[in-house]
Amino acid sequence: MSFGKTTPILRIFDEAKAREFYLDFLGFQVDWEHRFAEGMPLYMQVSKDDCVLHLSEHYGDCSPGAALRIESDELEAFHQQLHIADYMYAKPSLEVMPWGSQDMTITDPFGNRLTFTNAIST
Repeated sequence: MSFGKTTPILRIFDEAKAREFYLDFLGFQVDWEHRFAEGMPLYMQVSKDDCVLHLSEHYGDCSPGAALRIESDELEAFHQQLHIADYMYAKPSLEVMPWGSQDMTITDPFGNRLTFTNAIST
């Protein structure tokens, strides 16, 4: 038996704020977007390297306030990029964890908590 990658779905409420946070600040790219019709809620996939997220405006797809961990082997460089980006609504810092890894937690405009970590699972 084999399982594949996990793709979290995060609830968003404002397309412009989602794009500002995920694309402009974090540096993700849009892979695709879907709406059932003009004026309907947005469902889109964004990615950065091997990290893939689905963002949904659809009621019932998921609850706001999710928490996820994203592994990175270049956490300090990513932290520097975010510091330089100077995003008005988040100033993330690196935190040394009791088990020796570093984490950087950022909450998106919709209450979803993304923790980037250099603790790489094997």
